[in-house]
Amino acid sequence: MPIVLNTNSAATEATFNLSKANDSLRRTIARLSSGNRITKPIDDAGGLAVAYKLQSSVKRTEAALNNHQNALSYLQVQDGVLEAIGDIVDRMAELRTMAADVSKNAADVENYSKEFLELQDQLQQMKREKFNGVELFAAEDETFQGMNLAHLITTENNPYEYFDHPLEASRNVATYDKYEFQLYTHPSGVEEDGNIKLNIVNLQFMLALKSSESLDTDLTDPDPSGVGVSSSVNLAGINQPNLSAGDDDEDKMTDTDSSTAGVQEGYIKDITDVSIEEFTNIIEKIADVRAENGAEQQRVNQSLQLHQNNLVNLEAAHGRIMDVDVALESSRLARHSVKVQASAAMVAQANQMSSVALSLLQ
Repeated sequence: MPIVLNTNSAATEATFNLSKANDSLRRTIARLSSGNRITKPIDDAGGLAVAYKLQSSVKRTEAALNNHQNALSYLQVQDGVLEAIGDIVDRMAELRTMAADVSKNAADVENYSKEFLELQDQLQQMKREKFNGVELFAAEDETFQGMNLAHLITTENNPYEYFDHPLEASRNVATYDKYEFQLYTHPSGVEEDGNIKLNIVNLQFMLALKSSESLDTDLTDPDPSGVGVSSSVNLAGINQPNLSAGDDDEDKMTDTDSSTAGVQEGYIKDITDVSIEEFTNIIEKIADVRAENGAEQQRVNQSLQLHQNNLVNLEAAHGRIMDVDVALESSRLARHSVKVQASAAMVAQANQMSSVALSLLQ
């Protein structure tokens, strides 16, 4: 090869090799410093597209898991109130049993009725319990406030079977309006992919009396099928006539409306007007509602575990595409560092090749 002054192809080639080695070293440093195998689309365009979609699925799954946890909290708060309601009805039944004692005079029964009235008032207040502004309980012809109505489901004339008497073998059927809202369990947000219906307990029906003949026949709202279940006369004064929440407690014992016998300001004023069988029926309905609440909690838990497993595998798939192999990349770092240093040294050597021509001219 001739010795020339104007062209130094060896130095040019060594410079290009130094540039490529330096680029490789920079990519390795970027991967190790970021923890990602793909730092730019040029590294793996297809892999980056797949990873982007997987990352979106991960985010949606995390949001769905958060919705599951909130639904569980809703159901647990609802069950806590139902437990308290059950305790109140148990106490009412106990008072009714004690009022049936032949040794109790009229004054004693009136004293039992005073506590009975206070417990009804407490049940009325518990109807207004909410979870983050969302109603825990409903009533007939409910107007919901603060709820996402797009998720609300209303089933009219929902059947409920019950015994007229514990010794009877056949069941009767009453109907009531049932309110639920849907929890979309799948990250896609599509109802068909996964949804769970959470019951908004119809407290008016749950505490309703099967028959109110001993009170006032005008207050009954029997089912069209002939079953004498009253949806208006209940133990909480929900949607009942003459209900005034702001009156003094002592006014509850005063019959200011003689046209409404047995019901004063929406409350049943005499505990003996309600039979022990009525309390037994209401306790059975509370037990049914709590069982439904527990079943819903179990289903939400199962769905939660399913999507937790899905999240783990989605993150693993995303990591296989995006996460850098530190051991492999560290060995590449050492190799690229040596190549950069060697290339730099060779560029320096190649630049000295033109000096050979100068020595010939001396």
